[in-house]
Order: sequence, then structure tokens, then C-alpha cells
Amino acid sequence: MLKEQTGITAGRPSHHTSDGFRNPYLNSDRGFGAFLRWRLGLGPNETAPFSPEDIPSWSPAITPPDMRAIHHPEPDQIQVTWIGHTTFLIQADGLNILTDPVFSDRVSPFSFAGLKRLIPPALRLDELPEVHAVVISHNHYDHLDSPTIEQLGQRVTYFVPLGIEAWLKKRKVEKVVELDWWQTSELIGIRFHSVPIQHFSGRSLFDRNRTLWSGWVIETKRGRVFFAGDTGYSPQFKEIGDRFKPIRVSIIPIGAYRPRWFMGPVHVDPPEAIMIHRDTFSERSVASHWGTFKMADDPPGEPPVYLRKSLKEAGIGEEEFILMNVGETLSFR
Repeated sequence: MLKEQTGITAGRPSHHTSDGFRNPYLNSDRGFGAFLRWRLGLGPNETAPFSPEDIPSWSPAITPPDMRAIHHPEPDQIQVTWIGHTTFLIQADGLNILTDPVFSDRVSPFSFAGLKRLIPPALRLDELPEVHAVVISHNHYDHLDSPTIEQLGQRVTYFVPLGIEAWLKKRKVEKVVELDWWQTSELIGIRFHSVPIQHFSGRSLFDRNRTLWSGWVIETKRGRVFFAGDTGYSPQFKEIGDRFKPIRVSIIPIGAYRPRWFMGPVHVDPPEAIMIHRDTFSERSVASHWGTFKMADDPPGEPPVYLRKSLKEAGIGEEEFILMNVGETLSFR
């Protein structure tokens, strides 16, 4: 049963504008001009965290999915399977939840051009168990994929940030719960909390920040799961931790962070991902948003090397902030 959303506040919140949304802790707005400076190599010089010889050769690989575990999860645990990029299958309390489902070969307005996957999805959509819910962090093409949504269709309930419901309705999706930051809805005993992250939205040059971006805290009987989507670092994570601690497992991005002058406001690097892990009082964290698409200047093999180095410097074990293999399934009891 789907329950009504709660947590609506009177007046205009600080992250709302007259024609869209903003980041409360971000003073500058990177526009198309900054994007061109980056692509043309006209930005400030930066020192890479590693020399090329320090980064091992990287070739994508998939761990064969444990289909028995995926189709018959243990009832007393939270189970997480990495399908690729920020697409995860979260299973808890009898519900199967997909995060930012993207199963297409390219993430682009066009099927014949744009960013192409370096590694295919670990599973096909028709290999998944019945999907009950989908959470969407924002409307960028690598997080909101029209062909995938059309295949999922009417079978699932979508939890989305403000402004994305209209996009889904155009694709004849009817079961949509649209939430602002700090609002909550419930589906069959699991609570979905929309929480603030620092990012931006837009699918063209003309709709920048017209829809909201959100992280999600999924509250189950077995513990809370935090899905950070795609984000820069901000004080908002301390507030998430204060409200929802402890979090059983967080899914935190670690890739697409260079150059820092351009990517830094909206994409954390591994040291900042560790800060989010700590801010949110996460018992375990899982690295996401790396190794699937080449989206920035960091080479595909660098984020895991950088994360391991940063964990060692922070005194955190690799069993606490986990680098999963695509296709791998982990259980959190």
C-alpha cells in the first residue's frame, strides 16, 4: 500500500527558486561556458593525484551474478547487487528496489552517439526478480534512462525528486511519488526519505536546474540504506547523519571527479566520499559511479586506487568502505 507523503513545509525553502532549484551551500553555478573551458582544456592547471605509472592497467570485468541469492534473498538481511554505475538492486523486507536504473548501451539524447558503456550491465532487465520500486536521484542521462523506464513501465512505483513526475507521465508511467527534500513516503512497510545532496539537473541547454536532485534514505526493518546518487560534498551530509544514524549501508559515488575546478562542486572525490561515510554514521559503504562510463578526466582505473589510498590515510579498513565488483552481491545482516 502506498501512503501519502509527509514533511511539507510552508513558504519557499532555501533550495527553491522562482523557476527551479539551487544548492544552498554552492555560491557559483557552473554553466555551459565552464563546460566548454573544460572540454577545450582552457581551465587552470591541476596536479593529478597519481602519475600514470601508478595507475594499473584496467580492464572491465563482471563477477557472474549469484542468481540464486538474487531471486531468493535471505529474509533477515539487506542485500545489495551492483549492476553498474549507480544502478543497484537493493533487496530488503520482501521488496526489490532499483536505484537510477540504466540498462542502455549509451547515455545520451541519441542512441547512436554519446557516452558508451565500458562494461555491460551485470544483468538484463528480464533476469531481475520482480521490481517493486525505483528511486531516481536526478534527471541526467546516466541516471534517468528513457528506454529502461519504458521497459520497466507500469510494474513499479517510482520515487523521484520534484519536477520529474511530469517526465514520467509523458511515458505513461502512473505510479509516481514526487518528493521534496526531507519529505517521506511509504510502500509496503518501507519508508523512502528524500534527502538533500549537492548536484544539478538538466537534459538540455534549456532546462538547467528546473527539476530537483535528491539522495534517498530507504528505511527497512533490517536497517537504513542511504543512496547518495551523484553529489558534491556539503554540510548537508552531517544533517542526514544526525537525522538517520546509524545507517546500515551507504552507496556513495567515488568517480568522475577531475578536474577539481570543474567537477569538485558536484562530484566528490574519494577523500570526500570517506567524509560522507563518516558524516552519515554509516556502518558500511559501497563505492558507486565509477568504472562504467568515462565521464571525466580521471582514468577508469584511478578511483579504486585513490579510494584505497584515502582509506589507509583515514585509518579505515577496506571492509568498511567496499569496492564491489560489477555483478557482485553483498549481504548486510
